[in-house]
Amino acid sequence: MNPDFQAFFAAYRERHPEDVLVIREPISGNQVLTALVQELAREGRRPVVLAERVEGLDVPVVTNLFGSRERVARMLGVEVGALHATYQARSRERLPPRRVERGPVMDIVQEGDSVDLHALPLLRHFQTDRGPYITNAVMVGQHPDTGAGNLSYHRSMVHAKNQIATSLHSRGDLWRLLQLAAERGQPLPVAMVIGAHPLFMLAASARVPFGTDEREVAGGLMGAPLDMVATPRHGILVPADAQFVLEGTIDPSEKAEEGPFGEFTGYSSDRSTHNLLRVDTLMRRKDAVLIDVLGGQSDEHLNLGRIPREAEMAEKLMQRFPGVTGLHYPNSGTHFHAYVAVRQMRPGEARQVMLGLLGWDPYLKTVVAVDPDVDITRDEQVLWALAAHFQPHRDLLVIDGLPGSALDPSASGQGTTSRMGLDATRGPQFEGVKAQVAPEALERARQLLRKV
Repeated sequence: MNPDFQAFFAAYRERHPEDVLVIREPISGNQVLTALVQELAREGRRPVVLAERVEGLDVPVVTNLFGSRERVARMLGVEVGALHATYQARSRERLPPRRVERGPVMDIVQEGDSVDLHALPLLRHFQTDRGPYITNAVMVGQHPDTGAGNLSYHRSMVHAKNQIATSLHSRGDLWRLLQLAAERGQPLPVAMVIGAHPLFMLAASARVPFGTDEREVAGGLMGAPLDMVATPRHGILVPADAQFVLEGTIDPSEKAEEGPFGEFTGYSSDRSTHNLLRVDTLMRRKDAVLIDVLGGQSDEHLNLGRIPREAEMAEKLMQRFPGVTGLHYPNSGTHFHAYVAVRQMRPGEARQVMLGLLGWDPYLKTVVAVDPDVDITRDEQVLWALAAHFQPHRDLLVIDGLPGSALDPSASGQGTTSRMGLDATRGPQFEGVKAQVAPEALERARQLLRKV
């Protein structure tokens, strides 16, 4: 698979022209792309959007790459039903990156006083945002002892000519690396990759143990080692074909105000760690494209973080509970809801499955368990199962005082949350025969509709 985004996108447009919407007339970089993708979603359309001319930007913009699961499955060369299993299998086939001396990202290199971040092509996504944001900021950190890399997303905005204000609110592995640096009294060298192959971007959302290098996960997803170059100042390996790379340091003692920003909850959040990235080097391609990730409660924002999480949780559940037949995190629940289909082998198994899921995934607040004949990808079918099968006095479980997402606007000031499981399976004592239409009648209806 060619690791170059330009090559990937050209091939995708050729194979699936119906799935790429090209906007050729000039548009504003102030919220118009957000509005456009939102309106498309209301019509049930989720194409990649290519805006060729955005006012104030010297590059074209590609957004909504991850707006549909079908497209993500195509990136991996599989049908959407095989997405979870394929992602898990390939992410385990890790391939260390291959270091090369040069790549397109080194076409233009600015260092020291020549760095001016105000020249970066940036978009404002929401009226409530503090300003234009880098929504596709993949931070690359390296363990000071082992050199193992870490990839993670962090919302970022320009603070000054050579400074970025960012948030490490996930308190994930990059935060741990920053604490290690603080213990040594040193700043943490990092590189920010803004735009690379979509599978590199997907690897940055991988759910892997601390110390696992997601650059190797990206190689596994690609099926070949990624070519990487070392940044000039700190020698951090970044994709040779990246669009833009910023190299610098985060000092744990330095702070910069950032936020509010439109988050996946659908709310504008100013909860932030207010970290400051001092930029030493800016690298970019001559033919760079701004690969934007639409923030807020967009399909793209949710899919990018959710598919790796779903894949991991589905595998865990199915290994431990053979009766689990499917798992889905619906867009309507942001990252806080999950639907699980269970073919129960014994009474209470659905409750056990829900407890396992609520314990494993710190983001989840609500899990609904249903029978395998309920389509968990459709909210209306899950709501029907709740209406027809669920009795609150018997089928509800609630657990309080657990750590939750720092971005949950309903969570306590300490970030704790309660969690709920709703057993909407029929259960052993359920009485009722589902109303059905004969297969021959359904087939006849389909034949008639094909002629209309």
